[in-house]
Amino acid sequence: MASVNLKPLDQQVIVITGASSGIGLCTAESAAKQGAAVVLAARSGDTLDEIVDRIAASGGRCVSVTCDVADRADVQKVADAAVAHFGRIDTWVNNAGLAIYGRLDEVSESDSRRLFDVNFWGVVHGSLVALPHLRKHGGALINVGSEVSEAAVPILGMYTASKHAVKGFTDALRVEVERVDQAPVSVTLIQPTATDTPFDEHARNYMDKEPNLPTPQIDPQDVADAILKAAVKPTRDLRVGTMSKVNTFVAKNIPAIGGRMAARQVENLHRDEPPRDPDGTLYTPGESGEIHGDHAQA
Repeated sequence: MASVNLKPLDQQVIVITGASSGIGLCTAESAAKQGAAVVLAARSGDTLDEIVDRIAASGGRCVSVTCDVADRADVQKVADAAVAHFGRIDTWVNNAGLAIYGRLDEVSESDSRRLFDVNFWGVVHGSLVALPHLRKHGGALINVGSEVSEAAVPILGMYTASKHAVKGFTDALRVEVERVDQAPVSVTLIQPTATDTPFDEHARNYMDKEPNLPTPQIDPQDVADAILKAAVKPTRDLRVGTMSKVNTFVAKNIPAIGGRMAARQVENLHRDEPPRDPDGTLYTPGESGEIHGDHAQA
């Protein structure tokens, strides 16, 4: 394996997809505060403009690119913008992702395919676009998976499948890049547990009640810190949050118990109120620009 020397954050150009809310926004703001030049990518153009103005007003260096990661050409534009503005790419974070709340036999094939276009193919597009740049000077490719890259959750079955796929792709890519090619690139999988973001509010919802995130939830800053740690120190994978460690261990070592634990979560995946926005942001961008979710009434 080639030696991978990653730069300090204040010397890096970092690309982050899904940067208009949640973990992506938290990571972008944290990176900018620590001196990195940041390229923010998301579908929510108006929100991105506001975020760039806010970061720039605080002395940060950043640009934004409106991008649907399901479109390889859009992702290429992000890389082109990073090089045009800052000259290179040091870290690329594939964070963009969505969820569908619904039983697997209820979710339409078109919705399932759209979810995979974003959650899985978005990671593939980002990885393959980023790698030629990272190979040139060394760098970090960081893919955001989930504890359900190894465990499983009912009602979020297609999301679970997409995150399993992200892990499989990332693990295979790591072997090819780090071991076979011995390229100076670190390939990392981040696996957070439930995180206090608008994840559930943005989801496509088939239930007759408003979606919810199970407790306990970790703060998005914990995930942002893990991502930025992997940007400066070569890291294979990071499970973020105690429940991520517990659930992945149980799923791998005592799966029958893991299945019973997962089944008990069904009642925690909805609130006692009607759906607010069943379509979510699966096909259309959201412009909330929020890091944290609205879980006060949960």
